Amino acid sequence: MNIYISGLSYGTTDADLTNLFAEFGEVSSAKVIFDRETGRSRGFAFVEMTNDGEGQKAIDELNGVEYDQKVISVSVARPRTERPSNGGGRGGYNNSRRY
Repeated sequence: MNIYISGLSYGTTDADLTNLFAEFGEVSSAKVIFDRETGRSRGFAFVEMTNDGEGQKAIDELNGVEYDQKVISVSVARPRTERPSNGGGRGGYNNSRRY
């Protein structure tokens, strides 16, 4: 089961999440998401648990609790959807100007 966690402290690590979710069952991966440009945590993460029942129990027990001085939201991760392309190259403010 793929689990989405938001509202995380910027100091939370993959290992922190692995330890937190391991209380409920086997964690196959934990990944805090970082901003590519700044290298800073974006405040959300994904945890993969091998057993759906254990994953659901973790969601039920951890959603809305305080972790590392922040209240976190925990839910089943939605499948990633493809974002539409904007046509590329000429996006941005006032792109209708003639050169």
